[in-house]
Amino acid sequence: MNRTAKFWISMTVFQVAFGLAVFAATRHHYLDEAGANTAGPGAARPSLPVWRDSIAGTASGQFGSPAVDVSAVTDPAQLGRIGDEFFNNKQYEQAAETYERLLTFGPNVNTYNNLGITLFYLGRSDEALNILNEGIATDPLYQRIWLTLGFVNTRLGNIEEARSALTTAVEMGADNEVGQSAMQMLDNLP
Repeated sequence: MNRTAKFWISMTVFQVAFGLAVFAATRHHYLDEAGANTAGPGAARPSLPVWRDSIAGTASGQFGSPAVDVSAVTDPAQLGRIGDEFFNNKQYEQAAETYERLLTFGPNVNTYNNLGITLFYLGRSDEALNILNEGIATDPLYQRIWLTLGFVNTRLGNIEEARSALTTAVEMGADNEVGQSAMQMLDNLP
């Protein structure tokens, strides 16, 4: 096998493993938050929850904050990883700036999703909802963004909006982890 083929095979394996780590970490977070949300529908602004796991899983979080000039990065994949590291390290301002810069490369529903949840953790809830809705307009078939929209609305006490978003996520597929998370959150709504 030539060197180029080995590189692409190892890159594919890495991307699959990274994607699974991201998925597992965010699923765990949503499940924990769905059970831990005791703020009623009248809660104006929830306290910022602590993520026990990260968007990027433990692999990227082990190395601390990225030591790179984000404005000089021109590779969208690398920029996404840097944003995830900032998020993992609870450096939400830097993560938001990185995800916003990433959107300048073009609309990407996953980036809208990550930026939306990051803005929510910064207490910028209106912006978070706007960004999540922009992401949905970009790709209404991306199940995870419906789950995130449901989560954010739940935490803000917007129960009917949360119910609608979570129901959409379930209808897109209740047989996967995102759909199951949405069903659990729906069951916990008042």
